[in-house]
Amino acid sequence: MMVPLALLVLGGLAAALAPRVLARADWPTREPVLALLVWQCVVAAVLLCCALAMALSAAAAWEAVRGHVFAPAPRGVMEAYALTGCGAWAAPLAVALASGAVWTAAMLTREIRTARARRRRRRADLLVRAPLLPGEERGAERLVVLEGERAEAWLLRGGAAPRLVITTAALRRLKGSQLDAVLAHEQGHARARHDWLLHVSSALANGFPQVPVFAAFRDQMHHLVELAADDSASRRFGRLTTALALVELNEDRGVFGPCPAGVSGLPDRVDRLLAPAPRLTVLQRFRLTATAALVPVVPVLVTFVPGLSALGG
Repeated sequence: MMVPLALLVLGGLAAALAPRVLARADWPTREPVLALLVWQCVVAAVLLCCALAMALSAAAAWEAVRGHVFAPAPRGVMEAYALTGCGAWAAPLAVALASGAVWTAAMLTREIRTARARRRRRRADLLVRAPLLPGEERGAERLVVLEGERAEAWLLRGGAAPRLVITTAALRRLKGSQLDAVLAHEQGHARARHDWLLHVSSALANGFPQVPVFAAFRDQMHHLVELAADDSASRRFGRLTTALALVELNEDRGVFGPCPAGVSGLPDRVDRLLAPAPRLTVLQRFRLTATAALVPVVPVLVTFVPGLSALGG
């Protein structure tokens, strides 16, 4: 019955070491899409460790569960896991891990409902500020212009297609292809479904504030999705145009002064666009991608080693 404990130790090591290793690396800002993949694989491995440990602990605690978990396996495989005689601590462990799973699902549901309610409020506000004209179909326009003294632009999801909402102040400031760069940035978010990454990372961080890896996951997701969207826009309209668009939209917010308001990260994003670091080589990207893809496989291998050994013997 050492496999569940080994899985929990493995998950703890991944949760403790991965954020430190990634924080010391300099390549995530150079390859934000790859960094997003690595973070997802690390968190998936941690969650997989907990899920597999829960299944084996429940199998050790209750015979009914054991029958379902090992139903297709020969008897020798089940004996290789030494599940009998561990009910004293296996049952509390299984209940604790199952409670964590239920709590995670509840927090994710709350996060999605909150986001949907926010979108409904924005759509209702949009109808008030920009009512439909006679004969105009709702949601047909891809660009909506609102009267406003503050330069703002955002992508409103929902409906037939996402719509870019922009204020007249932003239109006055954005010149040439800068508006196209803003649209490409927001479309990059939509194509990559960055909203789902933000929902999951926020749900884990809010549900388990004592777990540092989930807080780091949330912070890095918010940072990396913006870098990835910046790169998506800069590939189409150039780094200078994208950087100038960011400056024009946010200059009045005080984020570029000597004492930036809050921790926006915008000055670093502009500097990154204007003075880009060299990208990793194709071989380096391939190695990192392969390593990241193998991380969630390790818990599965640890789980199946006793069973495979029994079959091989």
